Amino acid sequence: MPHLHTSPHQHDMTVSAYIVRNDDDAWRCLVHLHKKLDKLMQIGGHIELDETPWQAVAHEVDEEAGYSLDELKVLQPFADTPHGWGNTVHPVPFSANTHNVGDDHYHSDSCYAFIADALPSRSTADNESDDLRWLTIDELNTLAKKGDALQDVAYIYEYLLRHMDHMIPLSASDFSLEKPRNMGVVYKRGKPSENR
Repeated sequence: MPHLHTSPHQHDMTVSAYIVRNDDDAWRCLVHLHKKLDKLMQIGGHIELDETPWQAVAHEVDEEAGYSLDELKVLQPFADTPHGWGNTVHPVPFSANTHNVGDDHYHSDSCYAFIADALPSRSTADNESDDLRWLTIDELNTLAKKGDALQDVAYIYEYLLRHMDHMIPLSASDFSLEKPRNMGVVYKRGKPSENR
């Protein structure tokens, strides 16, 4: 999806999926070769106007990696999640950042951590990069130092691997992709879509 906010100093909201898989007792990090940047980076993209952040994660891992949520575990700080009041509960990102992508434009990114037990069951979507690589953190750091991978992606994967033992893997498909059905609040003056 193209950038939504294109004036200088504006931000787009994005999501990233940092996916790791244990292969022969070594954690491997999933990256793909971004077609426009020509650099290796994590799976992710923009939150579209009609999506929740979790819906954006689901469509990005499907299109860019070939995974469905039921093939992944999402790493969380707690074993249970808050529910009730008609809200749709999403997983908690393990990290968040804002970065400059050039032309005075910024992405504010929510980073989700996943464990995959196997390779994805499907191929990437049409028009997506099919250059997917499972790299050890040492391999990723080497490619980042050479300029072939984004350095911040290597740093974030390194951070994730350091803290994985403190997180709890939950089935990613346990979190709903539905939007809330109940109206949580009623505006007494005006409508939510009206300007102040």
